Amino acid sequence: MKKILLVCIMIMLMLASACGNVEMTSNPNTSSEPKPETDESIIPKNTSEYCTVERINLDNETEKYFYGTWKVEKLLGFANSYNDASEYPTGQKFIGDEIIIKKDLFSSKGLKKYKKYQYELKNPLYQITAACYNSDSFYRYYKIDIPDLDINDVVKAIEISDPSTKLSIPVGLSFFVVNNDRLILLSEATIFELKKITFTD
Repeated sequence: MKKILLVCIMIMLMLASACGNVEMTSNPNTSSEPKPETDESIIPKNTSEYCTVERINLDNETEKYFYGTWKVEKLLGFANSYNDASEYPTGQKFIGDEIIIKKDLFSSKGLKKYKKYQYELKNPLYQITAACYNSDSFYRYYKIDIPDLDINDVVKAIEISDPSTKLSIPVGLSFFVVNNDRLILLSEATIFELKKITFTD
């Protein structure tokens, strides 16, 4: 009887010991927790640190977007440094004024309140002078923070010059095309967004 009791105790101890060593593992493939999705818009597609700086003619897509009559729609802000001509903090009184950009004509005479920004040029030469393939490289090169500029936005700087002299127009106006769907005007260090009101060839 003692032997049977001893055998039973031994079996119970062995079973208890075996149960204590069993580890609970979960299969990672059957986990019900959803995996977090990666937001593609915050991952730069082009990680170039610098803008491509070279003078080239407008490509067809940029040309098609750029030509038209533009209305100064809103003040976006100021570059990191500004001067008195920027009329900080309100900016120049350009809102509602118009600029004409055609293949055979550039006219900023629609900037009515400022004679010094009014200029007209027949058969202007439009050229891309720099292309930045992400917002970081754009900021690094120009020190301008354009609101709502996404990490993967492509920004092209466009210069307007006289084809006979190759000199840029003598007014403090610069243009940036963002993804061929936004046009930004920089005057002195003041940043404006333009809206196309008429299309042209």
